[in-house]
Amino acid sequence: MDPLPHWQSNDTEDRQGITEIRHVEGYLAYWDELIRRHPNMLIDSCASGGRRNDLETLRRAVPLLRSDYIMEPTGNQCHGYVLPLWFPFFGTGTSKTDAYEIRSTLCPHFTACWDHREDALDWGNIKRLVDQWKAFAPNYYGDYYPLTPYSLKNTDWLGWQFHRPEAGKGMVQMFRRPDSPYSEAQLPLFALDPDAEYEVASVDEPERKTRYSGKALLEKGLTLSLDEKPSAAVYMYEKI
Repeated sequence: MDPLPHWQSNDTEDRQGITEIRHVEGYLAYWDELIRRHPNMLIDSCASGGRRNDLETLRRAVPLLRSDYIMEPTGNQCHGYVLPLWFPFFGTGTSKTDAYEIRSTLCPHFTACWDHREDALDWGNIKRLVDQWKAFAPNYYGDYYPLTPYSLKNTDWLGWQFHRPEAGKGMVQMFRRPDSPYSEAQLPLFALDPDAEYEVASVDEPERKTRYSGKALLEKGLTLSLDEKPSAAVYMYEKI
């Protein structure tokens, strides 16, 4: 729904914007009263795909669907790259089953859009990926650091870091897009203790931990090798 033409058609030329103002005042007052009556109520601010991500709305609600532009990997990676710079909690979902496509949509809130009546889906792999997300999702509440430039090009890599200084933990999400000629990236991390040691492991091989000094990760960086294209990787780290 695009409300703007309805607002504009209800205002005279010298009063444009008044109906929109009254509409916004009304829904904010309505939500305030709901919250007063039900303090633990959760409100989803989804509106035609991310059209209510303004400060007043976000004080009262969260966008469980950040945009109606869903499923497609490159655009959703870019959503995951940009939105944490503005607000910490948002969601999306997918009905895809490929690891690259699923991981391209993983964020603080994830909606499972699969048809649970469909026996042909690889439910074992889907469960594996969702269980991994449950394990690393707490890191989304940490401090956010982009590790690559923003890009919509399918020849590029894109990725970021979330760091929880109070826990000494964090994660790196990285994507090698389908047309990228590069199989490896070296990514200096942020906010680590240079005098500490860290254990780093891929969520796909959590038992294979590699130890690095904080200084090495800050200066030389974390080296990631992704042989397949496209590929998506998630690495978790912990101060020891």
